Amino acid sequence: MLGEYAGSHGIYDFATPLNAPQAQRSYWGQMKQAGYYTGFIGKYGVGDKMPESSFDVWNGFPGQGFYFPNGPNGPHLNHIMRDQANDFVGKAPADKPFCLSVSFKAPHVQDEDPRQYLPSQDTEARYNGVVIPPLRRAGAADINRFPLAIQHSENRRRWGVRFATPDLYQASLTGYYRLITGIDDVIGSLRATLEKRGVADNTIIVYSADHGIFNGEHGFAGKWYGHEESLRIPLIVHDPRLPATSRGKLVDAMTLNIDLQPTLLELAGVAASGHAQGRSAAPFLKGETTTGRSVWFFEHKFPDGGWIPSSEGIRTQRWKYIRYTDNAAPFEELYDMRADPNETVNLTADRVFQKQREALTRYTNIWRQALRAWKPDQAWADPVSEQDLARDGLNR
Repeated sequence: MLGEYAGSHGIYDFATPLNAPQAQRSYWGQMKQAGYYTGFIGKYGVGDKMPESSFDVWNGFPGQGFYFPNGPNGPHLNHIMRDQANDFVGKAPADKPFCLSVSFKAPHVQDEDPRQYLPSQDTEARYNGVVIPPLRRAGAADINRFPLAIQHSENRRRWGVRFATPDLYQASLTGYYRLITGIDDVIGSLRATLEKRGVADNTIIVYSADHGIFNGEHGFAGKWYGHEESLRIPLIVHDPRLPATSRGKLVDAMTLNIDLQPTLLELAGVAASGHAQGRSAAPFLKGETTTGRSVWFFEHKFPDGGWIPSSEGIRTQRWKYIRYTDNAAPFEELYDMRADPNETVNLTADRVFQKQREALTRYTNIWRQALRAWKPDQAWADPVSEQDLARDGLNR
């Protein structure tokens, strides 16, 4: 939304809404100021006050929402959002550009329901008889090397509900993929509406997510920690203005969710008012660069009393460092992502890698301090650079 780290904007819970200056800095706030017709559909998870007045069309809902908001015989949420999205595009003023944010609940579980994943009926037949293969990354037994604070965590409780038996694993993953297929169906319907309206050739579609997910890896479910399953999210950009030779390309570069705000503004032709900590990914689309970040910081602080241990750390092309900051502290993790992409061999106690651990710990401290000191009226530069990696021998 803001292109800013949580360590700077300070929103760590579900109750705190964006304040007025933050709402103006959001990508939709700046687009609306630039003359865009704006809409929001779906799950809005920031604060206990909905920002209806920030949009021309508001069909958002607070919290998690329900897959069948009108009861078990009513329409599925994916279908409700599909109809709302198509209605927005069909009624958008012809003399104004538009920005529509469609925030799917899918494929999130329904936390209040023992079945967890509740797909629409029309997606179920497409997975009948399908057997989901077993995990190819770290298995459930990997949980045994983690401290008790993590073994007792919400990640582990959710693992028991979703993956503790082979049948639970099959039911959960099948439901998960059905919900994702439902998203595909909505996007297909929306693209057909764009074609019908005659604006498909001038509408950019950006698809991403708010976090990754553990589907049983390490004996976890859910998200929150700094492992690859949780950190990695999709980023698909469809820009019909690009020549055919520039489409369908996969860019192997590290970008972050804070990059979405400046990316959307640049693609929309809106000059950013103020600063962001993210970097526009538009140069990747134009073929101007293939190089992303070489080092970056990640964080998750959640004041829940310890069921979700908070953590932070540093990721480079090769190395990852994670440290826990509350009830699981002083536990740390250090991984050589080149030799151990599944993150099963913790190197923090190995003296051979003491230099790497010390450097990555120092980077984490520097980045944390820089986030706390930064103000929105200041330009941002990542406090750790490629030169720092080279100096400390971490660039290879």
